[in-house]
Amino acid sequence: MTGGSVTWTVSNLPGDLDEVEARAALVAALEHGKAPELRVDVILVDDAALARLHGQYLGDPTRTDVITFDLREDGAPDEHGPDGEIYVSVERAREIAAVRGVGAAREQALYVVHGALHLVGFDDHDPEERASMRAAEAAVMSGLGYADDLGEHEV
Repeated sequence: MTGGSVTWTVSNLPGDLDEVEARAALVAALEHGKAPELRVDVILVDDAALARLHGQYLGDPTRTDVITFDLREDGAPDEHGPDGEIYVSVERAREIAAVRGVGAAREQALYVVHGALHLVGFDDHDPEERASMRAAEAAVMSGLGYADDLGEHEV
């Protein structure tokens, strides 16, 4: 990865996933997708901020866990700014982690991986694509040293 950043925008929500772990998750996912050159900013936000983005850009103001924006023109890397942005809800990750019985840092890393995989062409809208996305997520997370997660993702 030639650039990019990890930013916490919620000072009252200290991070479970630190910058090193977030960057490692991002790099591993981009490498898995054979696009390590992409410059991606990871922004960790609260539920309200992500719901606003969800409503503004996707027409659905409900809570969500992660949103990815591909900022490349015609799929080509941008030489002046990030190629993509991944917004992760810290609150949602903590809530879902508790339900799924995994650590909040692990859940946040999963969301970074999930967002990065979207940038490199993975999707999860139909069952076949979702299975491919889940397999890629599992491979990346395992490579990062996280324990296997057999729990349901959509809770």
